[in-house]
Amino acid sequence: MPSARARHILVADESKCNELKAEIENGKDFGDVAKSHSKCPSGASGGDLGEFYPGQMVPEFDQVVFKEEVGKVHGPVKTQFGYHLIEITSRS
Repeated sequence: MPSARARHILVADESKCNELKAEIENGKDFGDVAKSHSKCPSGASGGDLGEFYPGQMVPEFDQVVFKEEVGKVHGPVKTQFGYHLIEITSRS
């Protein structure tokens, strides 16, 4: 079964999500942005979600983590929790 590691930033609205994505693309550190802005408890550790398997996250999240390019920041991804920026750090 495939597994992945990812970091994410969770915010309430899409415009904030796009604003943070632009900051990261312009050189800001993903982990620092997560610590400052993420509404998820994982923000305290730079958004790190550790290792997980398909079905452990909501479907919209899995769709990105197990299909999209590793090492790139994806999003905004809308889920029931809000809007996410997702960085896939590794996948097996």
